[in-house]
Parts: sequence; structure tokens; C-alpha cells
Amino acid sequence: MRKGLTAFNYISLILGFSFLYIPIILLIIFSFNESRLVTVWAGFSTKWYGALARNQSILDAAVVTLKVALMSSTLAVVLGTMAGFSLSRFRRFKGRTLFSAMIFAPLVMPDVIIGLSLLLMFVAMGIDRGIVTITLAHATFSMCYVAVIIQSRLSSFDRSIEEAAMDLGCPPLKTFFLITLPVIMPAVVSGWLLSFTLSLDDLVIASFTTGPGATTLPMRIYSQVRLGVTPQINAVSTILIGIVAVGVLIASILNRRQEMQRMRNERMAADNA
Repeated sequence: MRKGLTAFNYISLILGFSFLYIPIILLIIFSFNESRLVTVWAGFSTKWYGALARNQSILDAAVVTLKVALMSSTLAVVLGTMAGFSLSRFRRFKGRTLFSAMIFAPLVMPDVIIGLSLLLMFVAMGIDRGIVTITLAHATFSMCYVAVIIQSRLSSFDRSIEEAAMDLGCPPLKTFFLITLPVIMPAVVSGWLLSFTLSLDDLVIASFTTGPGATTLPMRIYSQVRLGVTPQINAVSTILIGIVAVGVLIASILNRRQEMQRMRNERMAADNA
């Protein structure tokens, strides 16, 4: 049996990655273009980043986006951690299947359906649309990803540590904050970063749940692109790509370290057995 990648595998990988990333690389390159024409290279320049810093509408949209991303990711982490903990610890309760399906449904549901349903709910409840409604909407679909990460981490958690603490008289809530939460903290941070990046680039759901004075950066970019792509759009897109890439990279490193720590603990437990 041959080991490693064959020539066909290498070619397939190169073609696949090229198809995915060449457009992004071209966008980043043309964000440093001297010319006003986005498809004609006229030399290296960073003037569009300077022009972007003086574009008040873009800056206002960026501030709104960051506010929504910070608040929604924090809310998603709290709710997602509670959901993941409940699904992992309480395996037998009435309605667990329905509860699990409701938690994970937004993962497979189209964004248009989520956005439209949330819009109808906010209108029926008489809630004015704005930053608050976008935050609630982003937290709704982000908490599903957090719940998956937390549940996965808790599935490999050694519950004997919690049981030992409670046998010594530690209340369950205090046990969670002193024992469980520090152990699953890398997963919590990964969930927060993932929620933050998901909120940053959401366009569809925010379009349904936004209101006056609450235009996010993806919505601003989309509205300007319809009138024509400018070098400033390339510049702001490059900044967004950088932020998302850093967030995903940190989350991947934390998950990798968490997995390596779990494997070391299992080896130590096996050696001591």
C-alpha cells in the first residue's frame, strides 16, 4: 500500500487551492494599486488605505460592525456554553432530542430563512430594529457553533475531577467555575473567536434585522459594489480578510493545543494505570 500523496492528489490540491485563493490574492494585490481602475495595475501605492481612513461612512460602518461582533460573540459564548454543557451533562431528560434539534438547526438553515424569521419576530414583538436586533440575530446563529465546540470538549473531559470536588463539599455551581470552566477555557475562547469572525462577515441576516443608523461594514461594501468596485473596497476587504484570518488562525492554534493536551493527559493516565 502506497503512503503519502500521489501526483494526482498534488495536482488536485493545487487546482483546488488555486480556485479558492487566487481571487483573494488578486484582491489583496490590487488594494495596493496606484490606479483608480481596479483591474489595471499602475504601480504600488498605499494611498487607498489613507483614503479609506478618511471615509467617514466606512469608518461608521466599521464601528457598528465591531460593536455588534463584540456583543454578539460574548452573548453567543454564554448561551452556547450553557447549551453545550446541558447537552453533554444531562443526557436523559424529557425533550432532549427536540432541544438538541433546536440548538443545531441554525447550522443547516439558510441565512435567508433565519433572517426573515427573526425579522418577523422582531416586528411582532414591537422591537425597533438596529444594533440590538443585529446583535441578537448574530448571537442566535453563532451560539450553535459554540455549543458544538463546548460539547465536543466536554465529551473528553474527565468527570472524576468534578466528582472529587463535589465529594469534598464544593457546590455544583462553584465546581463549574473553579474546575470545569478553566479546563474548557480554550474551547470557550475558540468559540468566541469563531463567533466574532462569523459576525464580521455576515451580510444576509444583518440585512433583514438592521434599522436606521445600524449599517454594518459588509452591508456598506455591498451597497457600494453595486455602483462599481473602487480601490477603497479592495482595501477594506483586505483588512477584513486579515482580521478573519487572524481570528481563525488563533482559534485553530487553541484547538490544536487543546487536543494535544488531551492526548498527553490520556497517555499519562494510561501510564499511571
